[in-house]
Amino acid sequence: MQPTQQTSAAEVPSKPAAELIAYDSREERAQAMERDGFVFLPAVLSPEQVQELRKCSDHIKSVAAPRWDFIDPEGSGIKTIQNAFNRDPLYLDFLDKPGVIELVEDTLGEDCHIIQMTQWNTGKREEQKMHADWKPILLPDDVAIDPRVKIPPLIMTAHFYLDDIYEALGPTRVVPGSHRAGVRPERDQDKWNDTEEQSILCQAGDVIVFRSDVWHRGGANRTDQVRYLLQVHYANRWIAQRFPPFLSFQFDPEILSKATPRQRRLLGEHRPGPFA
Repeated sequence: MQPTQQTSAAEVPSKPAAELIAYDSREERAQAMERDGFVFLPAVLSPEQVQELRKCSDHIKSVAAPRWDFIDPEGSGIKTIQNAFNRDPLYLDFLDKPGVIELVEDTLGEDCHIIQMTQWNTGKREEQKMHADWKPILLPDDVAIDPRVKIPPLIMTAHFYLDDIYEALGPTRVVPGSHRAGVRPERDQDKWNDTEEQSILCQAGDVIVFRSDVWHRGGANRTDQVRYLLQVHYANRWIAQRFPPFLSFQFDPEILSKATPRQRRLLGEHRPGPFA
């Protein structure tokens, strides 16, 4: 997908491109997740599915009253839609997309669920600060790098890319292996353990799945092209779901009626267990 207008490459500070390896076996993907903190899954979506999702997201009306769902008030063209699964039945299929859900369930357990699903349609914006979505345990450096210490992943995010990503469009940037860091990154820290941040330069329809504790950020979009991205956030069964506006959240009964048993479980319909 070509941009309508693009900043010249000379004007965009480049970062090293991540080596995106498509692993065939579930065992290899598990090893990559443990080693790098993320896994690349190519061509999960067809071109037709990419276009269908982009079109659907354009048509969804923003809910302006709660701050959790908005079109950027300053007019930069940034549109964020949370609880996307509750806005159109098309999004149900992205709860358990083949090729993604197997990796997620292998990592988080077969009783995992989503904690959020967010559609991002992003116009021009500056890059994000370097961050980790959640580091459940902070450790001294000498403890964190001890190979005997392995912090299990508790939250993972799947990025469904709906554009061909190039540097000026603002790729996701990751620091491979940084999930093993015992600390959160400083705002502009772009390196850990001699490994610097790297750009995910992938194609529309590709997916990256990463742990919540890996250091990452969204790059600056310096073009006039809207960057389309769907995020699906998964978690271990014991991690609370985050569906704004929280106490008053309600599922759309018509959409929910179309969900499969597996999708309903991912939305929170669990078998009884300890405490509930």
